[in-house]
Amino acid sequence: MFSLPHSRRGSHDSSLPLSKPDLERLRDRDCAAPRLSRRYARLALVGLLSLLSFAFLHSFNPIPPAHVHPLNVTLDEEVHALPPLYEAWHARELALPQHNVDLPFPEGRDGRYLWMPNHVHASGWGNAMQELLLNSYLAYKSGRAFVFDNYTWNHDGSDYTNFNGHLIPSRVPLSALISGPAVGGPFPADDPAPRAVAKEYWDAVCPEPTVISSDEVTRTLEVDASAETILEAWVARLNASEARCIEIARDSEQIFPIWVFGSTRVLDIFPGLAASPILRDFAWSELVQSALSANLPVVAPPSVWSSLLARLPLLQWLSRPAHDGAIPERLDGLLVLHVRRGDFADHCLHLSKWSSDWNGFNKWEGLPDTFAPPPGGGWGENTPENTALYMQRCYPTIDQIVERVEEMRSTRAGRGLRGVYVMTNAKERWIEGLKERLHEKGWTWVRSSRELRLSWEQKYVAQSVDMMIGERAQMIIGNGFSSLTSNIVMMRMARGLPIDSNRFW
Repeated sequence: MFSLPHSRRGSHDSSLPLSKPDLERLRDRDCAAPRLSRRYARLALVGLLSLLSFAFLHSFNPIPPAHVHPLNVTLDEEVHALPPLYEAWHARELALPQHNVDLPFPEGRDGRYLWMPNHVHASGWGNAMQELLLNSYLAYKSGRAFVFDNYTWNHDGSDYTNFNGHLIPSRVPLSALISGPAVGGPFPADDPAPRAVAKEYWDAVCPEPTVISSDEVTRTLEVDASAETILEAWVARLNASEARCIEIARDSEQIFPIWVFGSTRVLDIFPGLAASPILRDFAWSELVQSALSANLPVVAPPSVWSSLLARLPLLQWLSRPAHDGAIPERLDGLLVLHVRRGDFADHCLHLSKWSSDWNGFNKWEGLPDTFAPPPGGGWGENTPENTALYMQRCYPTIDQIVERVEEMRSTRAGRGLRGVYVMTNAKERWIEGLKERLHEKGWTWVRSSRELRLSWEQKYVAQSVDMMIGERAQMIIGNGFSSLTSNIVMMRMARGLPIDSNRFW
């Protein structure tokens, strides 16, 4: 690097020899240099540590405080007195390119369509979503365009519904919740399946549909027929029909009734569903993804070190993310808890009285946690011991939650967990009590659904935001009796996450 002159005695013959005092001064100077270098290095290190300590204590908060925002703050709440009606999302659905009667078969005026107006309504999003995926999969397997409708709470035509004293939209367009082939997204280029269409287009292209009651197929099946058996029977029935437009009678039972989802009968349909574009190309809506992207610092705050670096301009390059705003495929270090409160207490008691089992997608073979209804229950009643067991697995107390969380930290799948996100509808005081107990156990951060900062439209699709967080967390402890948990577990299985990262109360 540096060219140093070499000593050549021949060119310095005229130089006088150094005296003894000169040699001693040189030796003392050479010995002092390392001492001074070490002293300056120590001073520099102390200065740097002081600077870092000052920045740590005074210039930033490494983990945002417990109340980052008021609970469920909406960015423009004061501007809108009523819930949104999602007009722009409806308009986008109506503008899908497949809504064109001049398109060639299998779309357009000669295409084949399947409309199921008997889909569930006035149910939670978890119940609606699980049925939606299977209904659209049936349409795909039968070579027909799936006709999708809104996520509907109220069929009476009103814009708003009173739910527990609060107004909610009576209808939410599915495209505000999810995206992909089930709501009109494209199929792979090499797949000739017709794209899903909105109900309004169905009305135009199929003015006189053939109506079939679901009983026509249901009565040919065993009472405990599996989801795959139901699918095959319906594919055969639909393929045998020459009708271009088939509608399932509105007043007939759902093709995949709730009893299928509430048992292991649903599990055999998963391999085909997971391999199909319906699930393989499934994604959350732009609205949901934008909500999570904006709330990532709340859900999974950066490490203390990266937060510190971000406060020091000269060192910011060390903490700069690779993709600004991108949502990681897996939220490493994050444990998600699904904790239902409120009226779920009565629901859990009801489940105990009827010796109910977990939802089907929560009963995969190989899951570490299992449940079987204990013996001793009767018709609408149960023993105190059994009821206590149901409440522990369905409506755990704070003590039981904390104990379970600590158990998970010591598991293989729980290595590296640092923070907790609580999906919950609980009241603020209860959440703060749980957070305090978890902080006492040394968790770096604890957050809840109530702390998400959501826009006017995002507020009413918040369950999907929670589901996306649960789907990507390193580990989840869910409620085995919940369809929302079972959908998350199904998505995690489809994503190939470790099976032992799915746990239950």
